[in-house]
This record gives sequence, structure tokens and C-alpha cells, in this order.
Amino acid sequence: MQTLTVGLAERSYPIHIGTGLLGRHDLLLPYLPHKRAAVVSNTTVAPLYLESLLGTLGKHGVGIVPIILPDGEKYKNAETLGLVYDTLLRERCERNTPLIALGGGVIGDMTGYAAATYLRGVPFIQIPTTLLAQVDSSVGGKTGINHPLGKNMVGAFYQPLVVLADIATLDTLPDQELRAGIAEIIKYGLIRDLPFFEWLEQNMEKLLARDAAALQYAIAHSCQNKAEIVGADERESGERALLNLGHTFGHAIETGMGYGAWLHGEAVAAGTIMAADLSRRLGWISEQDAVRTRRLFERAGLPVIAPDLGAEKYLQLMGLDKKVVGGKIRFVLLEAIGRATVTGDVPEELLRQTLAACVKHE
Repeated sequence: MQTLTVGLAERSYPIHIGTGLLGRHDLLLPYLPHKRAAVVSNTTVAPLYLESLLGTLGKHGVGIVPIILPDGEKYKNAETLGLVYDTLLRERCERNTPLIALGGGVIGDMTGYAAATYLRGVPFIQIPTTLLAQVDSSVGGKTGINHPLGKNMVGAFYQPLVVLADIATLDTLPDQELRAGIAEIIKYGLIRDLPFFEWLEQNMEKLLARDAAALQYAIAHSCQNKAEIVGADERESGERALLNLGHTFGHAIETGMGYGAWLHGEAVAAGTIMAADLSRRLGWISEQDAVRTRRLFERAGLPVIAPDLGAEKYLQLMGLDKKVVGGKIRFVLLEAIGRATVTGDVPEELLRQTLAACVKHE
């Protein structure tokens, strides 16, 4: 097991990464002093891993309130969030009752938001079971739900007490979900870590084959990158915005296609190709670097062509992005592989060229 730390003074917390962590009561009991917790999961993950977690905690006298939600991005909304509150109130969960998120990014985001808002804040623990959640959404305290007009537009910054990334849970992860997680891993190499990007170029087939050592290295390296960024900029006033590479385009894809039609990682992959293309048109990166970026996503089996929503629809949806400042869309773009920046100074003509060049043409 490896343990990393997200450094946020008195709110710092550990990220434990390893195999078989669901069976490690010692990693959870220190955060459950009142021997009661609510576990939020979904109809896919609960049958696989809830019993194991209940067994681990039950042997030590911890009472569990299970909350099983429907599975899918389309359920990441206020109505489903209400189901969590309903159970917490019905079971008289108190301010000292932690909420444990057992699932992927949707479950983690919703459970965190419920924890931030139920009784104005209760403890929160992350046990991510997808690669994407282990390397990205479980770390950093971004929580929330989707709105019909925009993804993750309602939420709160609310940090967990601990993150348990059990690599064994990836054994049951569908290949498509595994690839979606790799999109966020590639992101770290692109925005700030050229040696890691080069490592990914050399080891992509090992990740796709679920080589345990390669997965542990990639997860730990991704979490270390994110922990450093979050520790320096918790509320995204500066460097943390770089983590949104590909997300301005990607969130437009997810919203425009309907939540769940594209996995988040798939939309980020296509969005990152669009960001690289725009960076090239601005003269910031070479054609060679744009091709190199595209090639790695292709080798990961990720989409590199975005759906054709129409330029006006893309512009409308991107105008609702959280990073819009003074009415200007702000993009995370590449200055080089391993170095990114945020800018709002993008000529509309170049943006429209990217929107025309990077979408699927029937």
C-alpha cells in the first residue's frame, strides 16, 4: 500500500492506494468513532462490494445504513440527491454520522454534496471503485450534481476525511470504463508532467491489460499530481483550473448529447483533442505535438473525434461553463506537452475552425 497526503493544514487527509483495502478495518475505524455510518452506492457496485465493506466494519461493531441509488450519470441530479436525504432523515443520522461513498465519480460527487449539505455538514469518506474516480474525482473535494443546462453547475468544495483506492475493485470494471479513467491519467502528463506522459507512451498496453504494478504506478502518480495542485489551490483560483484540460469542450459534449450518452472520460478525451487542435492553431504547440497527443488517446481506445453538435450549440454550452469570466469562455490550452495555461483570449475564428475540424462529419 502507498499513502499520499493532500496538504490542507488541519483538513489534510490521506489517500491510501493498494490491493485489498476494502478488508482493512484499520484504515476506516479511526474515522468512525461513533460506530455508525451511511454507505452510499449504486445498483451496479453494491452487489459487488457492499457486502465486503459491511463485513469489514460489522465485525468491529459499526452499524451501517445502506443507501443504494440507480446507476448512471443521468441520475446525478437533485431528485436522486433527495433520496439520500430521505434515508438520512428517516434513519435519524446525526451530525457525527459519516457518509461513505462506495462507487465511481457520480456516487462520490453526490455523496460528497449530500455530506456538505446534510445538517450543514457531516463527515465524508471516499472509496472510489472506478479508475477515473481513483485518479481524479475522489481527490480534491469537488462535489455536486448536474443541472439540465450544465454539468456540475450545482455543488460545493468539501474535502473527505480519507480516500481508499482499492485497485482490486478495478477487476470488475468494464473495459470502456477503464479507458475512460485513462483519459484523466493522460491529462496529468499533458498539463504538468512530461516524464509521466512519456511513461504512458511506453506503458499504455500494460494499463489496458490491467497490469497491477502499472496501474498502481499510474494511480499513485496521478493522485500525487492532483494532491500537489489541490494543496496549492483548493478552490480553483489559479493552478487548479489546469485540471480542466479538455473539460470545457467535454462538458459541452456531455450536456449536448444527454448525460450518460458519453462517459465523462470519453468526452474529456475528445475535448482534449479539440484543446490541442486549438493550441496548434494559436501557434503554441507544433503539429507534431498535436499528433503525438492524439496518438496516445487513440492507443488508449478513446474517442478522438467529437460529435457534431453544431458550432452554435457548442458555443452556447461552453458559455455556461464554470470558468466563464466576464462573459468570456476560458480555455485550458497547451503551451507544450507537459505545460498548460488558462486563457480567455481565443479568436472566435480559430475556435470555430477547431469546432469544424474536430467533429464527426457524416
